[in-house]
Amino acid sequence: MKKPLVIALMAGVFLSSCIKDYIGHPGEEPDKGLSGLKFTKIGTFINGTGDEGFAEISAYDDKTKRLFIVNPNDGEVSVWDISNPSSAVKQSGISLTGTPNSVDVHEGVLAVAVENPNKQANGSIALYDTESLQLLETYTAGALPDMVTFSPNGKYIVAANEGEPNDDYTVDPEGSITVIDLKKKEIGTLFFTNFTKEGIGNDFRVFGPGANLAQDIEPEYVAISDDSKYAYVTLQENNGMAVVDLKSMVIKEVYGLGVKDHSLPENQLDASNDDGIVGNFQNWPVYGFYMPDAITFAKIKGTNYLITANEGDARDYDGYSEEARVKDLELDATVFPNAEELQEDENLGRLKTTLANGDIDGDGDYDKIYSYGARSFSIWDTYGTLVYDSGDDIGRQTFEIAPAFFNADEGEADGRSDDKGAEPEAVTTLKVGGSTLLFVGLERTGGVLVYDITNPTAPEFLNWIFDAQDIAPEGLLVVPAEKSPTKEDLLIITNEVSNTVSIYEINS
Repeated sequence: MKKPLVIALMAGVFLSSCIKDYIGHPGEEPDKGLSGLKFTKIGTFINGTGDEGFAEISAYDDKTKRLFIVNPNDGEVSVWDISNPSSAVKQSGISLTGTPNSVDVHEGVLAVAVENPNKQANGSIALYDTESLQLLETYTAGALPDMVTFSPNGKYIVAANEGEPNDDYTVDPEGSITVIDLKKKEIGTLFFTNFTKEGIGNDFRVFGPGANLAQDIEPEYVAISDDSKYAYVTLQENNGMAVVDLKSMVIKEVYGLGVKDHSLPENQLDASNDDGIVGNFQNWPVYGFYMPDAITFAKIKGTNYLITANEGDARDYDGYSEEARVKDLELDATVFPNAEELQEDENLGRLKTTLANGDIDGDGDYDKIYSYGARSFSIWDTYGTLVYDSGDDIGRQTFEIAPAFFNADEGEADGRSDDKGAEPEAVTTLKVGGSTLLFVGLERTGGVLVYDITNPTAPEFLNWIFDAQDIAPEGLLVVPAEKSPTKEDLLIITNEVSNTVSIYEINS
């Protein structure tokens, strides 16, 4: 998922003038009470002094006006004073034994998810005072804690422990979810031993070599309900979602998320980077696993929703890889009578697919073609039922506004069309008056799309916040006006390839 910095930056410098007008306000005036809403870049800085990987996830503490940034390359949480966002000041960081993957803050306490130097061993959740930066407590988590968050009431800390295998695929720890009850000083690490693939259904994936379901599950990201009762955890590689009862520390449900049918008119995609056409939207006999990365919870007009960024992610290790291209498959001749034509590079031949799914009848050829991720964001109810999917809108909007950045790869337009497109990676929401804004970070194309989701069944595209100098947004953070150093709503974007942190003020 990383991209060489120098090539990408050169492309950004060369093309920045093409998209300058789209920074903050790319065109149409928002309506539904959001007319005149502006996104103004009021600060930016570079974290770290290397090629990439020095700025990933961030958390803000309104007590100290500090921004805490995951910096895995330096093995620290970097600390910046952003009391004046236009001139942020670097402060001493928090050095760690192990790799930080995620941070969150609640009322003066910083939680850090720390990966063990032995990636397959248990990691930890470390708590620090945001003012003194002194260690307060350390809790044991499962293998590879990849995301950590506080519940809104501050009572719980929840971590998604991915439990990835080693590169030889000879050691595959169980994926798990750690729940820490701070008031009772209780900790529980929850596993998936009570679930079966058949019992979950709906295209839930269990496919690692020799792995049982508990080993195969890889929790990715956590969202918690406004009432702090439930945690919702994406299981990215498995194409699923888990629901955790925080009080009882029990995994209540696991849902498969189904697939997206790219033969439907609203789900077109550009499937090739070798057809000589940028933005070649077509329908294809392809099913996309949603495979969400980030997830966020939103209550809209009294109803609870979950919003996911459907990035997609394949397993690709030395000891096992599911990746292939469509041209490498033996397609069932009855299902695909035009297989030879489909498998040309300018059609579906270049599209990344999986060897783990698609041979429905077990006869050795493939009856279905699957792609990674849905190239979209989705809105779900809390029972895993799809309420809305953005279809091909991410591709359409970015192509219409700035075709030079469409499905870009290292600055090359169309370079990721054969893989996962723009790669929606991050999502977060913000209440503005009676409206709900959704922000969607695009890891490959870059920038952040803004939608009005006040009507969750019919979101409206508003904006593309973009600066070509900011490459590969990994984390999105909103700071509401009442906690903001500027007394206006803020959007903070951490970019893992350019190592830039950009701060936007949202106002009218």
